[in-house]
Amino acid sequence: MKKYKVAILGATGAVGQEMIKILEERNFPIQELRLLASPKSAGRLMKFKGEQIPIQAADKQAFDGCDIVLGAAENDIAKKYAQDIVRAQAVFIDNSSAFRLNKNVPLVIPEVNPQDVFQHQGIIANPNCSTIIALTAVHSIHQLSPIKKMIVSTYQAVSGAGVNGIDELEKQNKAILEHTPIIPQTFPYQIAYNLIPQIGDFYENGYTSEEMKMQNEGRRILHAEDLLVSCTCVRVPILRSHSISIMLETESPLELSAVKNGIQHASGCKYMDDPENKIYPMPLDTTNQDLVYVGRIRKDLTNDHGIVLWCCGDQIRKGAATNAVQIAEVLIQDHN
Repeated sequence: MKKYKVAILGATGAVGQEMIKILEERNFPIQELRLLASPKSAGRLMKFKGEQIPIQAADKQAFDGCDIVLGAAENDIAKKYAQDIVRAQAVFIDNSSAFRLNKNVPLVIPEVNPQDVFQHQGIIANPNCSTIIALTAVHSIHQLSPIKKMIVSTYQAVSGAGVNGIDELEKQNKAILEHTPIIPQTFPYQIAYNLIPQIGDFYENGYTSEEMKMQNEGRRILHAEDLLVSCTCVRVPILRSHSISIMLETESPLELSAVKNGIQHASGCKYMDDPENKIYPMPLDTTNQDLVYVGRIRKDLTNDHGIVLWCCGDQIRKGAATNAVQIAEVLIQDHN
């Protein structure tokens, strides 16, 4: 089996650390793992397969000799090093939003559009976390009849804001119990015992940047240029795993039995739909694993062409790190 030289750009962040864990879990064929971060992290040791690997400072030469670079850094870092990665003849699988809407960069969910991986010109983009979870859940329905529109509400865990989001919720929970003052830093308001109906900056149309991703990215991934999505994104005081409510309208009316059967057999999904026995997806159940749980599946009472469902998925894993590693697995599948 061929082995690969793999780098992780942003290895010390929540997603970067998860990538290290998932590469080991999935036994990705690695010859060398290069962990890259800011100069202040250089020299720090991180464990991989029983070995301690030192963090290297990212610079223009850090990617030389690499086959694959997994991006777990912010937009500005991804943009700064993208061309250096391409010049090093490595494939950059980037988790930031920097290249998601670039028509020359494939935007990929392996369970949905794996064929797009092979259209890359050196860069492949990982979609937004909520987009990944939602489209994995509804792809089998789209195959039965094309989805025309979706009305979506996301309930996003603090892990979506990285390690700082998790730390802030834990500190605020403790402060409430100890009756000490709460001073929000990562989020604009207190998140403990609260929810915030804003993720991202507002556009002129009243939607946030996070809310528009579902439509803009969904069109590219599903190859559905006319897809319409109205989305509301809410930050909730959950540590990890996003939950999403979806009402969708298909071109043709579908039998509920066909929809449920499709989801039961859909790659990347776990069918959790037995309301009588209180079986449905919840964020606690989906944490630290890679399947998207789908349940509460029912006909829309306002639209004969409508289906309503509820899904949950781990934002750090399937919504970010695992999806990137899966893209890498698709990329190398013909060489192993």
